[in-house]
Amino acid sequence: MKEFMKLALKEAEKAFDKGEVPIGAIIVKNEKVIAKAHNQKENLKDPTAHAEILVIREAAKILGTWRLAGCELYVTIEPCPMCAGAVVQSRIQRLVIGAMEPKFGGAGSIFNIVNHPKLNHKIEVIEGTLEEECLQLMQDFFKRLRQKRKKK
Repeated sequence: MKEFMKLALKEAEKAFDKGEVPIGAIIVKNEKVIAKAHNQKENLKDPTAHAEILVIREAAKILGTWRLAGCELYVTIEPCPMCAGAVVQSRIQRLVIGAMEPKFGGAGSIFNIVNHPKLNHKIEVIEGTLEEECLQLMQDFFKRLRQKRKKK
């Protein structure tokens, strides 16, 4: 699991380098990475260009189906409600989260969309994989952002 989260962290670092909130995601099927993405809201000028949405789109394209049964999603930060809904809709089997997001979380922190009792698809959720590294990248990003704003 850690090796796949390290790949998601590399994607998050790409977002960091582009001035995007550093969240990265990969999708794995049969122990093989089939898609990877990072946040691109700013660069694409698209409010839905979250790492999870982009990686789900890529995996669906590669597999030729919207049903990502048997796939695992590794994401550095807990998905927001929009992304958690997309995870459910895509029928992903397992969600591996680096760090939980207490302000916007949709997979257990604030909402639990991925395992809501009224929904027909339940997802195995594993939290805390490389949590410190995932949190540190976010903290570094927002620290840098605050410093830039002070200089203006």
